[in-house]
Amino acid sequence: QVQLVESGGGLVEAGGSLRLTCAASQIRFSIKDMGWYRQPPGKQRELVASIATGGKTVYADSVKGRFAISRDNARNTVYLEMNSLKPEDTAVYYCNVKESLTMGGWGSRDYWGQGTQVTVSS
Repeated sequence: QVQLVESGGGLVEAGGSLRLTCAASQIRFSIKDMGWYRQPPGKQRELVASIATGGKTVYADSVKGRFAISRDNARNTVYLEMNSLKPEDTAVYYCNVKESLTMGGWGSRDYWGQGTQVTVSS
């Protein structure tokens, strides 16, 4: 099954920047949407941003204009560039990848990374 390795989290001051990376391996068919979710302390997991194979992106309103998601299809890697970070961005960030169920691209199955902590100090 697909393996995801995340990196890039850490502690940063408000206004700072971080870049998250998630590399997928053990892919049997094809990767479809890739994205990032986060789970703040005591809250539910929420979508931060996603990017389709063709490059179409979706962002949570709270990160629009500050975060940028991108992907390298040749390397099966997705990135999240986070700028102008705020204390409310503090959360565990999870990579999400959807792999198709067949060679023809039908259906999908979700895979999750182990999570990386992002802490923004005020």
